[in-house]
Amino acid sequence: MGGTMDGTRRQRRGDTRQRIQDVALALFAEQGYEKTSLREIAERLGVTKAALYYHFKTKEEIIVSLFEDLTQPINALIEWGSGQPHTLETKQEIIRRYSQALADAAPLFRFMQENQATVRDLRIGDTFKDRMRGLRDIIVDPDASLTDQVRSVSALFTLHAGMFVMHDLQGDPEARREAVLEVAIDLVTQAHQGARTS
Repeated sequence: MGGTMDGTRRQRRGDTRQRIQDVALALFAEQGYEKTSLREIAERLGVTKAALYYHFKTKEEIIVSLFEDLTQPINALIEWGSGQPHTLETKQEIIRRYSQALADAAPLFRFMQENQATVRDLRIGDTFKDRMRGLRDIIVDPDASLTDQVRSVSALFTLHAGMFVMHDLQGDPEARREAVLEVAIDLVTQAHQGARTS
């Protein structure tokens, strides 16, 4: 009996943690990171500050945990990609999965964009740059021409631009993501073919 109880309790604790992250991010977006207190986060959640404290002691902890959770798929992607052959299929698949990972983490990336000082203080940006480098190393053929290396890296930045620059563009967000993805895949495909013919 004890075993199952434990499992559900752990599951529920995970959910609370996620709810805290979501509500915190929403409040940060509404009124700014600096102006939001742990007390307000607890109030919006309808829990006591002590209950919140059980999961997170500071706002910083909430952001760092969010960052780790939401960028975990990028780590998994780098691990997967490192074990794959350097084929065009692999690169296209990486771009597709990266596009999805970015879409899932969009609220966090908006936070990073709007709170660059905080992101710097928490060293989140460094971790993110490391992950970007990991992806770049899988996607770029070291023996490709410089132009094709730039094309490959541009595919990654196209996906980023799609997130940051383009929510002002008209149209359905999902259609926009598809269009951005198509351009990114084109770039990787061109670069790959270039590397093969040179």
